[in-house]
Amino acid sequence: GYIADEDKGALLHHAEALLFPSLYEGFGFPVLEAMHCGTPVIASKTSSLPELVGDAGMLVDPESVQEIAAAMDILGASRKLYKTLVKKGFQQAEQFTWERCAAQVMATLETAATQ
Repeated sequence: GYIADEDKGALLHHAEALLFPSLYEGFGFPVLEAMHCGTPVIASKTSSLPELVGDAGMLVDPESVQEIAAAMDILGASRKLYKTLVKKGFQQAEQFTWERCAAQVMATLETAATQ
């Protein structure tokens, strides 16, 4: 089922990782929410997720159980990797703010209006 919005932050903050093997994703808000909470991400290397995750998470084939399991094993076995992904996740999440989104939309609208 669904998790109430007020419970998401605590769950993500205390999770070991977010496993997000989505076959299709429009944007991937759960990935950003996890990175913002300091939770490493293992996500699909499909759709918009590689651009969103960058090098701040692990990317896997969402249809490969072996690849997903291997990523989980690697992340679970390496504290160094875990800490690196937490740090990079915070940095990556900072790039995606509502203010930046609004500025980019406004710039696009202004460009379109002058053409």
